[in-house]
Amino acid sequence: MSTPFLAVEDIFKTYFLRGKRIDVLRGVSVTIEKGELVSLVGASGSGKSTFLHVLGTLDAPAAGRMTFEGRSVFDMNDAEVAEFRNRTIGFVFQSHFLLPEFTAVENVAMPALIMRKDRKEALKRARGLLERVGLSHRAEHKPGELSGGESQRVALARALILEPALLLADEPTGNLDPATGEGIHTLLREVNRDLGVTAVVVTHNEALARSLPRRLRLLDGQVIASEDVAAQA
Repeated sequence: MSTPFLAVEDIFKTYFLRGKRIDVLRGVSVTIEKGELVSLVGASGSGKSTFLHVLGTLDAPAAGRMTFEGRSVFDMNDAEVAEFRNRTIGFVFQSHFLLPEFTAVENVAMPALIMRKDRKEALKRARGLLERVGLSHRAEHKPGELSGGESQRVALARALILEPALLLADEPTGNLDPATGEGIHTLLREVNRDLGVTAVVVTHNEALARSLPRRLRLLDGQVIASEDVAAQA
């Protein structure tokens, strides 16, 4: 059998709050293949964001294993995990977290500049990504001059600047009106199709979930369904 692109096996995550134990993830096991576009749905408190944070190595599980192309991620040391995350994963959150003192193109280029990539090349690629998300005309505008939808498009472009193999989006349209959110949904599908980026999208938006090829449903910290949406259409 071929090695899965991303596999999590029996993942547990536990927190302690005021001496009380809270089991957020309870034995989650999922395989995601290269090029998949997956939605992650479930009621508030079901563990969606926590699971996404584990996938993104922003948080380590209490138990279980995660492999990326056969390599056990949490067996790496802290420096190796950080390098893996920076080179492999792009993030888009509900809040865009753009740096207010920098222009859109500078915000998009920032991850590359932090990694000491050539500034001229980083800005050139950033402009190309802004064009892809329909914002080439806003490249020199700062976040305070952008709408919520425009800011989220900039955040998506920024997540792609280092050409990640995996894109993780946590409620990327949660702060947007339905029409603007649909534009972000369309961009996510285009990025997956055109760039071949594997993507997992946490959402409470059932319309978005239905528009993506595969849907994972969480309940009480466990995956209770993995549905091929395309096959149901």
